[in-house]
Parts: sequence; C-alpha cells; structure tokens
Amino acid sequence: MKNHSRDYFAQTFWRNGVLLLTGAVLLLACASPAAAQKDKKKKNDQTPPSDSTAPLIPMSDEQQVDYMISEMLGAWQLGDIEKLHKDYAEDIVMVSGAYAPPLIGWTNYLALYKQQKARMQQVRMDRSNTFIKVAGNFGWACYQWDFAAVVDGELISALGQTTLVLEKQNNHWVIVHNHTSMVPSAPANTPATAQPPPIKPS
Repeated sequence: MKNHSRDYFAQTFWRNGVLLLTGAVLLLACASPAAAQKDKKKKNDQTPPSDSTAPLIPMSDEQQVDYMISEMLGAWQLGDIEKLHKDYAEDIVMVSGAYAPPLIGWTNYLALYKQQKARMQQVRMDRSNTFIKVAGNFGWACYQWDFAAVVDGELISALGQTTLVLEKQNNHWVIVHNHTSMVPSAPANTPATAQPPPIKPS
C-alpha cells in the first residue's frame, strides 16, 4: 500500500512538473517576441523630439541666415523674448543710429528692448534688398528696412539700414554684432529728388 501511494505521488509530481515546465517554456516563447517588440517600440519612443522650429528641408548656410533674420524680426515685432534671445549671442554688440556708446551684452539689450516695446503698438517691420555672405563659421548680412508703429499714441514711420555680423555657434547662426541706422527723412518742402545747384566756374 505504501509503495502504491509513493508511486502515485511520484507520478503526479512528475506529471505536474512536466506540465509546469511546458507551460513555462510556452510562456517564455510567447513573451520573447512581445518583449522584443515592446523594446523596439520603447527605443522608437526614446528618439529625441525634433526641434519644431527647425526647418524640415536642409538649407545652405546663406538660407539658414536668411531664415534666422526673418525669425528674429518676427520675434522683435511680436515681443517674443525667448525666440529673440535664441537669435542673439550672449555677448551681442549693438550700435544704433543715435550718437551713443555701443550696447554690449544680451542683458543690457533686453532692458532697452523692453523699454522700447512698452511704448509701441501695431509694429510692422519689412525687410528688403538683403545681402548675405558666409565664410566658414562667420557671416555678415545687410538689408534695408521699412518700419511703422504707433509709438506713445502717435503713428511713426521710418526707413533705415542694418548690418549684422553672425557666428555659427552649436550649429546655429546667431547675431554677434548689430549696427542699425535710420535714414534721415527729407524736409517736407524739399522734393527728395532735388539736386544741389551746379557749381559755377570761378
């Protein structure tokens, strides 16, 4: 009787062990492809998010500079300080048309920009006749601009020119020097095309 019980117990133990082992093998076989697919999906999910401001089409350095100038002027008009800062170097040097010392550094420029922006509404700045030159990690650009805005409640318009010196830092073009000057407007009673009188021979 004891032998029969022992045999029955041994057979049951082995049968359950074989079933358990078979179940484990099947579970692992099914889990491996799922785990691999999950790992693959996880790797795909871990790809760094693309910069939404980066253009989708590869551009030449000249095109990148042109794009950056448009972005900077748009940010300047809208008051988007974060985008504006992205396009200016920390050690930016600003030279204005006013007879004043150069403004050095982003922090100093930002303080002046905020003062000016607080006085302006309905700002419009159009750019034309842009020339861009790139040599290695440096470049320069010049363009004419046409400005209009309501400043202190009065409609103001002006024409001027800007020259930029640019540097490629961390694969992104930034402005390191900005020289802007306003073209003086002609007196109202003098036609803009008037020529000076000819010089008489002595």
